[in-house]
Amino acid sequence: MARDGKHVSRRRLLKTTGGTLTAAALAGVSQAAGDTVEVNVGFDGPGGRRAAERAASSVVRRFTFDAMTIEVSPNAVKGLRKNPNVRYVERNGLMHAIPTRPGTRAPPGSCSPWPDCKDGGGGGDTSQTLPWGVDRVDAEVAHANGETGNGADVAIIDTGIDSDHPDLEANLGAGKAFVSCRGGGCNTSWDDDNDHGTHCAGIADADDNSQGVVGVSTEATLHAVKVLDKNGSGSFSDVAAGIEYTADQGWDVGSLSLGASSGSQTVKDACEYAYGKGVLLVAAAGNSGPCSDCVGYPAAYSEVIAVSSTTASDGLSSFSSTGPEVELAAPGSDIYSTIPGGYDTFSGTSMACPHVSGAGAQLMANGSSNTNARSTLKNSAEDIGLSDNESGAGLLDVAAALNLDSSNN
Repeated sequence: MARDGKHVSRRRLLKTTGGTLTAAALAGVSQAAGDTVEVNVGFDGPGGRRAAERAASSVVRRFTFDAMTIEVSPNAVKGLRKNPNVRYVERNGLMHAIPTRPGTRAPPGSCSPWPDCKDGGGGGDTSQTLPWGVDRVDAEVAHANGETGNGADVAIIDTGIDSDHPDLEANLGAGKAFVSCRGGGCNTSWDDDNDHGTHCAGIADADDNSQGVVGVSTEATLHAVKVLDKNGSGSFSDVAAGIEYTADQGWDVGSLSLGASSGSQTVKDACEYAYGKGVLLVAAAGNSGPCSDCVGYPAAYSEVIAVSSTTASDGLSSFSSTGPEVELAAPGSDIYSTIPGGYDTFSGTSMACPHVSGAGAQLMANGSSNTNARSTLKNSAEDIGLSDNESGAGLLDVAAALNLDSSNN
């Protein structure tokens, strides 16, 4: 869509259509006998539910929040859209792991000459590295003061987590796969067959164990909620189901380094449901930069903290999406973290997001609600001179959020 100011904005268009499956969206779909399309249907009350069930050739998934995913003929979609008890009908489109720019692979336990990490660990031990992002947000100050996130639960809603990574396995709790792991490295259905989810997990909560890397939190419980396949893609329905599942488990933080340029009402419904049940939702703003007003979804939803990306020099990462929905900035360029079988350096707002997720775990481990944690993270953020659209309240500051003095560290 052109950005010349002479078009209807993407956000206005989405608001106008409500994210529904319009007649134009059905164009090109064969209506021959037996053909179906998979859609998500939101409804009001029993009447809408019955209408969706009657129209469906099969019901793929039922949600708690008055929606379902069904297989249906294109002609039946038209009838559903006219039903006053049906809130929306949307094609079951795709969300993706926010694309990342790979950096240079660094050997485990190695820093120099890698610019994204520095020697860490105690007692002169240099086998563990402190990634620059974890250092920049003063998470190591929290660790030194006994703040580890212990007692909080963080769902990495992504491509899965490597189930036997030495920097993660001590922190792993229950997992759930809405898309099964594929390949020889899958010890569980929720194992990571892509790298993305494991990288995000390490940023949020890698164990402080004198090897590999250390996360923003170090003792929170990580839960792999696998909604993206080995190619980093997952349906609106699967993403919504992962968010709903996170809420139903009573977990504290949902970390969403995924998205799309256009919204899904089903995913929004899931975010509203989870936020209402106490989940702190954090999402990558997107990698559409340089741009303005281009924050992706679900980050753009009001229930979600949208996180932009910064560089080691506190500049805005060139790829980072910006817009009025951005609430916080966090390190996202050249971030060293875990991947299945080792470690690697990636860049993206995908990497910025779990910095905030790990910080949220620190606060919620201390008893904060999701709403209190959200306001605390914003109120304690550091002003680094970027505009509101670029960094929201500012750069994440974990020590300040926990009322810790970082001046002597």
